[in-house]
Amino acid sequence: MKKINLYIVLLLLTFGFANAQQTPGKKQTRTIAITGATAHIGNGEVIENSLIIFKEGKLTTVVDATVVKMDLTGMEVINASGKHVYPGFIIPNTTLGLVEIDAVRATDDDSELGSWNPHIRSLIAYNTESKVVESLRPNGVLLAQATPRGGRISGTSSVVQLDAWNWEDAVVKEDDGIHLNWPSSFSRGRWWMGEDPAMKVNKNYEKQVKEIVDFFNATKAYSKGTNQTLNLPFQATEGLFDGSKKLYIHVGNEKGIIDAVNFSKENGVKEMTIVGGSDAYKVADLLKQNNISVLLKRVHSRPGQTDDDYDLPFKRAKLLVDKGVLVALEGSGDMERMNARNLPFYAGTTVAHGLSKEQALQLITLNTAKILGIDAAYGSLEEGKSATLFISEGDALDMRTNILTHAFIDGRLISLESHQTKLWKRYSEKLKTQD
Repeated sequence: MKKINLYIVLLLLTFGFANAQQTPGKKQTRTIAITGATAHIGNGEVIENSLIIFKEGKLTTVVDATVVKMDLTGMEVINASGKHVYPGFIIPNTTLGLVEIDAVRATDDDSELGSWNPHIRSLIAYNTESKVVESLRPNGVLLAQATPRGGRISGTSSVVQLDAWNWEDAVVKEDDGIHLNWPSSFSRGRWWMGEDPAMKVNKNYEKQVKEIVDFFNATKAYSKGTNQTLNLPFQATEGLFDGSKKLYIHVGNEKGIIDAVNFSKENGVKEMTIVGGSDAYKVADLLKQNNISVLLKRVHSRPGQTDDDYDLPFKRAKLLVDKGVLVALEGSGDMERMNARNLPFYAGTTVAHGLSKEQALQLITLNTAKILGIDAAYGSLEEGKSATLFISEGDALDMRTNILTHAFIDGRLISLESHQTKLWKRYSEKLKTQD
């Protein structure tokens, strides 16, 4: 069995080296000007005839070209008339780069043994050579929050850009937050063990919540002590109390969300975000009052309860936005890494269910950047920010027209090629020769 597993790993390594991702884009050396495009700024503003200039990876000019005229001599000019410019899309809460093939354990590095793992850092496991990573860029997804899974506290996430040689080059924000999986007040029986699969009350709920409280109390006691033996989990958790890290609580049901909010307030957690939040719309006022944001579970899903509206997953974002809650779309769910490239189309679905296109755009750009704490540099097309953007032939939230011609990360022109586009070109040629 060991020999078979070894052969599989060797084959994967050989295949990976032979089909490695494209060489990362070179550092920007010339000033670039994009002219004539409809610019979707990311903050709700739209400039129909824009002039966007960036130099050394930073945006220097974002103006209305019908009002402001500039000398573009010496610049590399991209005529984007009739096209659209967007800030790079950001996907949070994803195992992108942490797992390549679910069925091959050697490529799976998204979780650790044990329940209390705040010190486990997803960043150092992030694989920039992942084939899945390169498949996101052609749809405009240029940044991601690599997030661990498993346990009560899964570990610490980091924000990366999706065109790099290694994780050191990829990192945008290191160790941005800790991920806590809140216990459910209800549970289903384990049908594979012969238990009744019907929903039932979790009798251990209070006990499980107390375990979380005890862990946080122990962390606070550790941080106040002196000359103690080093405790990595406690040390990693300290950042939640001084604001250097955010607490991401993965919870869906109404009671769980309320309990999680109260827990964070009572324990002095500086910043908190709800992840998943199926019932967040039911307690939107509470979230707004406490300045708590939501990374909303996948839009393309079925209602969770029999009495939910059939279109509830599609309109949750609208319900939260109307209440003034800061909300973004997250990247978990079935086939989460493979489906991550569909992020803009999830946002597009919210347009059909109440949001404007610019509001929907914010769900995957500026709102996400604010939640992840990277909005000073990313998330919108504003002077002084990173030139992380792309040009699309049409509406980037519509899969029929989201056709990228150029994409830049920190001013670097990046490849939009992937193993899928290579196969498409290969077999397109095959059909031509047969004709």
